[in-house]
Amino acid sequence: MPFGNLPRNLRELHTNGSMPFAPQNTARQRPERARFAEIIPVVLRFSDGARVSGKLQVVSITGGLLLLQRPLNQGAVAKLMFLTQAGSVLAVAEMLGPVCWELQPFRFVSLCSDDQSRLQKAIGLRLEQLRREQKNQLHDRRELETFRAW
Repeated sequence: MPFGNLPRNLRELHTNGSMPFAPQNTARQRPERARFAEIIPVVLRFSDGARVSGKLQVVSITGGLLLLQRPLNQGAVAKLMFLTQAGSVLAVAEMLGPVCWELQPFRFVSLCSDDQSRLQKAIGLRLEQLRREQKNQLHDRRELETFRAW
């Protein structure tokens, strides 16, 4: 019997309380992403020596979105370099299919621990800045509502 470990019918599967496989965790949380207030210039350096410059629109620990003059080939791999408040980040990135003529997503293929730490710190700093700004806006709205009641 080649499939002897499988239950004979579905009723057996549901009544004996055992599972023939481990459940997969499909509800993974997406990594936090940041859109920086300042323009972050980016340089892509390809193995043939070609260089392309652009701007970082959005970034997360797994990849991001670049603003380029023209799209690059999907699957192209390059060294990606940019400077954040937390320091410089150097990684190897693979270009994904362009969203439109100027916007192209990428994923990190290789990111050493030091660069990953700097990137996480930069994302954290930006998100904390946004939280403070939102908190201040909420405070200002509450003050405005208090004075409006007069």
